Amino acid sequence: MQTVRQIATEIVAREGGFVEDSDDPGGATKYGVTIHTMRRLGLDLSGDGIINRIDVRMLSKSQAVDIFVQHYFEQPRLDLLPQELRASVFDMYVNAGSHAVKILQRLLRDMGFEIVVDGEIGSKTAQACRDAADPEPVVLRDAYGVARRNYYFRLADHRPASRKYARTRAGRKGGWIRRAEEFVSPTYHLSDAEFQTRVSGWV
Repeated sequence: MQTVRQIATEIVAREGGFVEDSDDPGGATKYGVTIHTMRRLGLDLSGDGIINRIDVRMLSKSQAVDIFVQHYFEQPRLDLLPQELRASVFDMYVNAGSHAVKILQRLLRDMGFEIVVDGEIGSKTAQACRDAADPEPVVLRDAYGVARRNYYFRLADHRPASRKYARTRAGRKGGWIRRAEEFVSPTYHLSDAEFQTRVSGWV
């Protein structure tokens, strides 16, 4: 069983190094930590009183892991989730903040649980997760992964500039889709033909 730090280390590796993509609302980013996050946390690594892209470039992998564990796992209380679900929700929280929890809550509501979609893991959401995970937690993990994949598709549907994250230049599955499917059983991975059908309306 992986520790939280091991999962966070994998997320850092998955996110990669410094990027500054004009189509990414996150702005300058390194290891998945955005400049906005660093400003919110007051991480002036250069000590010059200004938090900018220089500070983002200075961020180390260990610092990124620390940020993820504290602010993207412990603070949103992901430890209350079933073990099998934590890695995927944690990874999604790094990628999309509280939307990661809202996706889960909407899924639980679709399954018949009466909970509020507020992006916060409280006692009711945690209990609904435990109930939904019994007796086959992998089923809930797969359902969440598919819901997460659909979230990415909808983002790309409505924001053409984001389609490059869901589909490569060669027309294959992009990083968003591959990332979601890392946490889904192979049975539920989209085939190439299914993927092409899903994105056929994109320019």
